[in-house]
Amino acid sequence: MKVAYTVTWLEMDARSPQPRRAPPVDGLTIMRAVDPPVHFFRYLYDTVGGEHEWTDLHAWPDDRVAAFVQNDAVHLNVAYLHGKPIGLAMLDFREMPVADIANFGLIPEFIAMRLGSWLLMEGIHDAWDAGIEKLTVNTCTLDHPAALPLYIKMGFVPVRHEEREREVAGGS
Repeated sequence: MKVAYTVTWLEMDARSPQPRRAPPVDGLTIMRAVDPPVHFFRYLYDTVGGEHEWTDLHAWPDDRVAAFVQNDAVHLNVAYLHGKPIGLAMLDFREMPVADIANFGLIPEFIAMRLGSWLLMEGIHDAWDAGIEKLTVNTCTLDHPAALPLYIKMGFVPVRHEEREREVAGGS
């Protein structure tokens, strides 16, 4: 089934005035996965993005995915709750001094816990701590409906929109 959707690109030109916060629940932490195995990244990518048509990287062979996720300038930050992976905030520093949030989101069963704003703000601060001059992200209307409002709430400004169409399996 073919669906129309809108992609929105957003930018942040200065560090957010919102400070880092303590984790909102006990047992919540973030760890950077250094040289993550491709299967681990694909698990996170598919589990976080499966309901939102995250399929672009499915066409990539494992060696291309490995070259991306194992690049020293790409940080795969994984959120864990009591040892269980619950989401990711992947930061791409390959175009310094501009960084991009390449992938961000929570595994579906953890969305209702309202942990996404904390994870996103941690990623934003990590990016600015690296000495960037601009932080970018994009989202689309196939993503979780809270994604765009959350990015704007965190200080991102929409800079461009594009209408697209794509084939989807179940008709999102």
